[in-house]
Amino acid sequence: MSSTEDFKAVHRLIRLTASLAVSSFFTEVRVIGGENVPKDGPIIVTATHHNMMLDPVVLSVAFPYQRILNYWSKATLFKNPIMKYILLSSGNIPVDRKSKDRNVLFKGTIEALSKGEAVALFPEGTSYTEPRIMQVKDGASWAALLYTKWARENPDKARSQDIKVIPASIVYTNKSKYRSGVIMQFGQPISMDAYIDQFLSLDEGASRTAVKRLTGRIEEELVEGTINAPDWDTLYAARMARDILWEGDKSIPLDEFVHISQTLVDLFSTPDITPGFKTLKRYLLSYYSLLQSAHLTNSVLSTLPLPRSLDPNTTAAVPGRVRAILVLLRDSISSLALLPFFFLPLLVHMPAYIMARFGARLVEEEEETQAQNKVAFGLISLIIIYSTAFFFLWSLFMYTPVGAMLAALTVYWFAVYHVKMIDANYARAKQLVAAWRVLVGVWMPKRWELSISALSPYTTPRVPPENPWIDKAKKNVSMTETDSTDTANPSHVVRPSSPTDLNLQREPPVKTRPMRRPPSGRIVRHVLRARVEAVKALAVFFEQLEEGGAKKKVKASVHLARLLGGDVIGSEGEAEGWRYGREVIEFLRKRGAKIPRLSQAPQESEWAALSSEGEGYTTGEEKEEPVWIPTSVQG
Repeated sequence: MSSTEDFKAVHRLIRLTASLAVSSFFTEVRVIGGENVPKDGPIIVTATHHNMMLDPVVLSVAFPYQRILNYWSKATLFKNPIMKYILLSSGNIPVDRKSKDRNVLFKGTIEALSKGEAVALFPEGTSYTEPRIMQVKDGASWAALLYTKWARENPDKARSQDIKVIPASIVYTNKSKYRSGVIMQFGQPISMDAYIDQFLSLDEGASRTAVKRLTGRIEEELVEGTINAPDWDTLYAARMARDILWEGDKSIPLDEFVHISQTLVDLFSTPDITPGFKTLKRYLLSYYSLLQSAHLTNSVLSTLPLPRSLDPNTTAAVPGRVRAILVLLRDSISSLALLPFFFLPLLVHMPAYIMARFGARLVEEEEETQAQNKVAFGLISLIIIYSTAFFFLWSLFMYTPVGAMLAALTVYWFAVYHVKMIDANYARAKQLVAAWRVLVGVWMPKRWELSISALSPYTTPRVPPENPWIDKAKKNVSMTETDSTDTANPSHVVRPSSPTDLNLQREPPVKTRPMRRPPSGRIVRHVLRARVEAVKALAVFFEQLEEGGAKKKVKASVHLARLLGGDVIGSEGEAEGWRYGREVIEFLRKRGAKIPRLSQAPQESEWAALSSEGEGYTTGEEKEEPVWIPTSVQG
């Protein structure tokens, strides 16, 4: 049966339901490079896999031309005739993973491709949370080359179009966060022309070499479309810098999100780039960790009426308690102004929010599973809510056919209204909660603050646990390469041959924090101080980088160096990329970065510190730690 004759009704039904879940959870799925996907003909889509079941959901829902994707499933699931029909109709291909014969292993894949269908695979082999792509396996390469071989041997059964491998990089702006965004970028189609002759060669090891070469090409394309850091500290520091430079949750264009993020990762991967680089990194990491512990974000803090002074050495007078609370009450009232328009949708959908929250808490240690649970638990709750609402409304229309249609339309438009209203109200709700956390924190007597020693565990970002399914040999290759540094020539390091085999330093043991977090009010002052230190250090960093001159070089990913006019040193497989410091700063500014500066004139502040120890005056102790938030950063 051809792909046009097989309607795959179950797949279409699942995709329709999934699209509702995706549009409810994410604000947008931005597709980049959709023109690289053929409208028809056999293709193998190789996608990144960092968010469990949401990856195939997002891929299927937003795939160009609404082509139906077929996924691998265990062959044993197809034994029952009813289950077999459901699986095949939903776009699943039987794979006998126990077979050592690759022709048997890929039989279902070759059959689907021979019909001109699309097969989607996740070559990393498992879903995981790491700072970079850790592994890319050879299954997709074997499938593509074996199909090409089969097509040459069976020209009467194969499609006239040659197979293409389409790399698909799925990047989440915050993969476990409700109402975040998704970028799905399709790389250049990979033809088998450069690999098939070697694959068909009778020379010993030629086939495997061809497969490895193709896998390497797939890996390169996936790396170019994702964000890859050498370690967690570098990734967290780059994220914090990005949140300071672009304060709004949606202030970075999704088309530029990956390039901007990778540029910052590369910047913070350059050792000793400026004299105070290590201090900057420490301040950024401390601020990042304290925000996590206080359940706050820099974007929300930037919307509050916090102090604004362009000169970090200028301290404004502390307002009295009455003025402080009036300012926050004003913001609270404005946040609640539109709540009546959203109250009914919020009330109806509250069980879904509660269940989604419950689902996320079941897997707090697994970030890549949290969003999956939120969507799954929330979707099940919504099905129950909407079904109940439908039958209730239908009963009001006396169970007539017209009544059923009116009830269905009412439920549908109510759901649409909820989604349309959620973004602004969700932002206001976060702002309201943050405002009162700050208010409680700054009103709290100073003696109730956590001491510096008690605060220490909360200034180190938490690192996700290791995934046991990641290939340890591949994962540790960078460690081996770092240890192989030529001691006689410290500048000489053996370079990796794969874009995911980064030259890293051995990371220290992970510091774990207590499972129980402190009340946010006890660390709010520390959060505000950490924000001051991070912003000031970032301002110093960029000034020093700019003062380094036009020839100041910074590390860059090879593909970004080539794309943005940098330098690439070395041959393929051992190449290093470099960009110029001033070009990087200009690159960030052109894309909306509000880089803080220390050399600007002071501006009148609203309030520079908050005190619960007195009315309208600042104690000497508080003057030493003013809260400084630059206007240039607040925008």
